[in-house]
Amino acid sequence: MILTVTLNPSVDRALEVDALIRGEVLRAADSHIDPGGKGVNVSRALLANGVRSTAVVPTGGAEGEQLVDLLNAEGVDLLSVPIAGRTRSNITLAEPDGTVTKINEAGPVLSDAEFAQVSKAVLDAAANADWVVICGSLPPGPSIDAFADLCSRLVGAGSRLAVDSSGPALLAGVAAGAALVKPNREELAEAVGAEPATLGDVIEACRRLRAAGAGAVLASLGADGAILVDADGVLAGVSPVSVPRSTVGAGDALLAGFLSAGARGAAALTEGLAWGAAAVSLPGSRMPTPADLDRTHVRVTPDPDPSRPLHS
Repeated sequence: MILTVTLNPSVDRALEVDALIRGEVLRAADSHIDPGGKGVNVSRALLANGVRSTAVVPTGGAEGEQLVDLLNAEGVDLLSVPIAGRTRSNITLAEPDGTVTKINEAGPVLSDAEFAQVSKAVLDAAANADWVVICGSLPPGPSIDAFADLCSRLVGAGSRLAVDSSGPALLAGVAAGAALVKPNREELAEAVGAEPATLGDVIEACRRLRAAGAGAVLASLGADGAILVDADGVLAGVSPVSVPRSTVGAGDALLAGFLSAGARGAAALTEGLAWGAAAVSLPGSRMPTPADLDRTHVRVTPDPDPSRPLHS
């Protein structure tokens, strides 16, 4: 079982528009409402492909109730921790060429007592988990020290920890000795203080995170695919998408696919890239099912050319 933790979940409304024009009245061609949050998406993707997962989420207000209803409707095994604040709502505007504009609320403040309740739920459930996956932004309230303590306690208890976050939270996971971290290009640049221009820059940044404590680094690079740097070496992979619809949740699907296939080596990276590409082909934050997956377009190579430039 893979346990996911989403400290700042959301209800996501996605609208498809012909073109995003400021100051105009726009008509939506289609709309979707989905449960949101990176860890929530990982659980949804795993469930859609027959992999057991439990999601831990703090929920509050009418939006929190709606989130629980949406997750229950999808059959997600849920550990909901009640909080006083209102679960946030996010809006995604998707254009036909794949351009996505997101408007995210900050989310409710979690008190120290509420964060302690969430942490207890995570630590209790972690005993029966193959992986504990902490994803997404930190909500207002909890200190980075409190988050770092949760990561350290999980690793100290023997859990295989994966962290997909940004800024200080990502670095806290690295310092705690997370078995896996999954930054995207921007998060990787922030973590090492330098914007990567080539695959070699990405590989070097991943190696720096490993040297700082992470067991493996899976860097998602959008159109440039993904890089995996671990004790076995370096792998690069791409999976082109002919008709992109929404990039929301693609990195979460990548992580879910990678974990589902053992989280090591070319086979796991291939699976992750197939899941991520399938998510890009779907509207809103829909997660792919087995019928959506096409592994034939995935290309994974060891020791890629470090001079290859990244797309701007």
